Amino acid sequence: MNQYANDTDYHRPVMLAECLEALQLQPGGRYVDVTFGGGGHSARILERLGPGGHLYSFDQDADAEQEAAKLARPGFTFIRSNFRNLFSELKRHDALPVDGLLADLGVSSHQFDTPERGFSTRFDGPLDMRMNPEGDEPSAADIIADYSEAELHRIFGMYGEVTNARTLAATVVAARRGQSITTIGGLKKAIAPVTPRGKENKYLAQVFQALRIEANDEMAALREMLEQTAQVLRPGGRLVVMSYHSLEDRLVKNFLAKGKFYGEVEKDLFGRTNVPFEVLTRRPIEATAEEIALNSRARSAKLRVGIKN
Repeated sequence: MNQYANDTDYHRPVMLAECLEALQLQPGGRYVDVTFGGGGHSARILERLGPGGHLYSFDQDADAEQEAAKLARPGFTFIRSNFRNLFSELKRHDALPVDGLLADLGVSSHQFDTPERGFSTRFDGPLDMRMNPEGDEPSAADIIADYSEAELHRIFGMYGEVTNARTLAATVVAARRGQSITTIGGLKKAIAPVTPRGKENKYLAQVFQALRIEANDEMAALREMLEQTAQVLRPGGRLVVMSYHSLEDRLVKNFLAKGKFYGEVEKDLFGRTNVPFEVLTRRPIEATAEEIALNSRARSAKLRVGIKN
């Protein structure tokens, strides 16, 4: 089957064939998709599972839950939760251990294309950017309104890798003194004086990325989820993670190689390493030129795979 044949307007899954191959699906196996999104990967996994197989899919987004209802069948369980609750939720569903886990860390096309979610610079709408807008976490507008100049400098520099992060933070603080910044258009207008001409789209994407990561506590959630994969996967189980920016990819790469996110791999008194995964991808798998032509969001995707020791 053509990997794009069943794509919906909700979301086109990136590197679908590569993800499925990396999981090495067994018909009677038990699998987890921790990022259901539009269900593109989950639907194809279910097609390949036999009567004894089961897929558990996580997402905290109410829109994703509605999409998941379309896949309702025996052998499929949707879990409305942040994937940082991976172990406790799988234990609650008596689903341990699992044979494979897939994480596609990108924002779904649906989220980008829904103006009121506030993820995209292409529309005007509220500055929300929360993966679960029904939650109590601060929105991007709250961050813009409440964070100190130093805190804004930190997130713009660290999460957005914005070159003029200090100037940008000062500009936001000065602009919010005059009026509240609660919309995408309002933010773009406020930071227009420091937005590089000719590079507006890239710059705004970096700013929005920083706010989205902070609003959803994405880096901490990713670290917590990855640490739990070593607990939930059986020996020989597959961990398949697709990231879209360098911060995520670095965490995934380090965890697979060292079992930790920072520093060198730990060794025992005999110089032996005890890492939870065998790395199958010394270099990440990247999308083909054909796929990038069909789906520009695949351009930055990096896929890494490990086997649980």
